Amino acid sequence: MSARTAFRTVSLALAAATLALTAAQGAQAATRTAPAQAVAPAAGTAGATAADENPFRHIDLEGLKAEKRLMYPAGHPVAFWALVLDDERVSRTYKGGTFFVYAPATGEFGWMLDTDIATRTVKDPHQVVIADLDFLNSHPRVEVRYGNPDQPKKARVVARTTIWMH
Repeated sequence: MSARTAFRTVSLALAAATLALTAAQGAQAATRTAPAQAVAPAAGTAGATAADENPFRHIDLEGLKAEKRLMYPAGHPVAFWALVLDDERVSRTYKGGTFFVYAPATGEFGWMLDTDIATRTVKDPHQVVIADLDFLNSHPRVEVRYGNPDQPKKARVVARTTIWMH
């Protein structure tokens, strides 16, 4: 395992733990200080935060779409943005392999979230959930491939992201 891959794994795990801790602290603070009839601000109003903005908006997506999702670490909801396969790709039949995130220019692998656990491969197209923005931003092209991750060049490209140079 390369140092960069190990660092990315640890970073993703720490980010998930930080989100869980933040959610738990926020929930405790909310129970102590929030009024009984608190109302969340509507989307697009002054109360909307930067976390509400799609962090993938600058990336060209083919076969993927950005979705705001929820995970429940320690039983508290935490919202995050992720890339998932579009409806057409999800409805296709896949047999004999696994999905993995691959940067063809460097031969590096990215990570997906299976519930709230970072994983290198998933078997079901509904499990393709990419939340590693650092990996996507550090490679001009990243592909979701289906096949054998031990032979990534032979695997089928299912979807891809591209960051165009300005």
